[in-house]
Amino acid sequence: MALAPAAFLDPALLARISDLELLARTVVDGFMAGVHRSVRMGSSLDFAEHRIYQPGDDLRRVDWRLYARTDRYYVKQYEADTNVSVWFALDTSASMDYTTHAVTKFDYARFLVAALAWLSKGQGDRVGFVAMADELGEVIPPSARHLQRILHALANTPASGRGRLLDTLERVAHVTTRAGVVVVVSDCYEPVDRLGRAIDTLRARGHDVIVFHPIDPGERSLPFAQPLTIEDAESGLRLPLRPDDLRRQYADAFAAHTKALGERIAAARADYVALDTNQPLDRALHAYLDLRAMRHPGR
Repeated sequence: MALAPAAFLDPALLARISDLELLARTVVDGFMAGVHRSVRMGSSLDFAEHRIYQPGDDLRRVDWRLYARTDRYYVKQYEADTNVSVWFALDTSASMDYTTHAVTKFDYARFLVAALAWLSKGQGDRVGFVAMADELGEVIPPSARHLQRILHALANTPASGRGRLLDTLERVAHVTTRAGVVVVVSDCYEPVDRLGRAIDTLRARGHDVIVFHPIDPGERSLPFAQPLTIEDAESGLRLPLRPDDLRRQYADAFAAHTKALGERIAAARADYVALDTNQPLDRALHAYLDLRAMRHPGR
């Protein structure tokens, strides 16, 4: 029996696929099957994608058949109208290698970047990649020919070292020669203002920015029943604790951190999307397409 499209977005099922190219194609095809036609070119030679209707759009481009299926207005776009440069900045620090279920934050992030890169390439975009950790990892500049290099880097980059989001994003801001889209995927264990300043730098260069924050469900609370010693994955600092004594205080502190992240990123005129790593990838894909629709309504 064929899997429903939503099943192709389940991270626990995706973890069984070792080939990132196959995984990316599976995610994008499954997602598009639930939204609209595939991003692969159809009978119209230059048709590339749909986007959400914006006031002022030419009504002749509204896909009425798609409206009948989804009850939402989508406008047809064409390949020549949609090309942009997209940087994918992935946090590869040791804290990303954590899970309380089937998929680590790092694997979830790799699945997401692979799928978004595949989706972007299918739209005719130029795609690039940079890893963010102790030292700047491999930098792959945006190109229409770099999808395979990005998938190879994703498959061969481990999660290790300390996070250096500010330094990496400032480097991305200064090496780019044209405004585009910067997709940041990180667990955001940085001071909120430091991350905000890095996004300010990107925005000053004209980039649209979307920050995806993968969160393991266990990070929202302390899911431990017995006293234990925890160790910081990046610094090695060890701390004994009694979860029952700190559970409420910890949950409040984590919620305050994510709230502050959202507010600071919004103040930088960028987008923030928190993602639980046991949930399907469709929310992230929708958020990415919506960003493109809002920032480039005439495309």
